[in-house]
Parts: sequence; structure tokens; C-alpha cells
Amino acid sequence: MEEYLNLISVPAIAAVVYWVINLIKYCVGENEKFKRFIPLIATGLGIICGVICYFCIPSIISADNVLIAIVIGGASGLTATGANQIIKQLTKSDTDETDETKK
Repeated sequence: MEEYLNLISVPAIAAVVYWVINLIKYCVGENEKFKRFIPLIATGLGIICGVICYFCIPSIISADNVLIAIVIGGASGLTATGANQIIKQLTKSDTDETDETKK
């Protein structure tokens, strides 16, 4: 059972970071300067979540030291950004593409 808990850390951190970023985007609005910093913010949130998991729930993250927890958390944060882009690209319609080519 503990082996399965080690596998859940990356998707759990990515899900938390994904929803926190969406909440922040909703509160900030359509700010272009903020959108440029989303991957950096997601990485920072992932690092924070990784360190929290390392100290509070050590059985959920497969890290031997804090540095590995930081790397796992940062990668999970970037995974959230990638998941957001995948969803965005898959839900983009053909009319969106033609509107952008006219600009």
C-alpha cells in the first residue's frame, strides 16, 4: 500500500497547484503581465507543496531529502501548467484559430 502512496504525490501536487492557479487567474482577471509569470508561480507553489508534503506527510512523497522534495514539487507545479495548456489546446475550436490568423 505504501508503494501506491509514493505514486500519488506528483498528481496530487499538480492538481492542487492547477486549482490554485485557476483561482488566482479568476481573482486577477485578464492581466497579460500576470499570465507571463504563471509557470514561475506554479513552480513556486509546487515547491512549497513538495516541502510541506516532505515534512508533514513523508509517506506520500518519495524523497530522501528536502532537495529531492523541492525538485519533485517544482516539476509537479510545471506539470500543472502543462495540463492547463493541454486542456486549453484541446478545447480550442476552429473558429478561434481562424480569428487569430486574421489579426
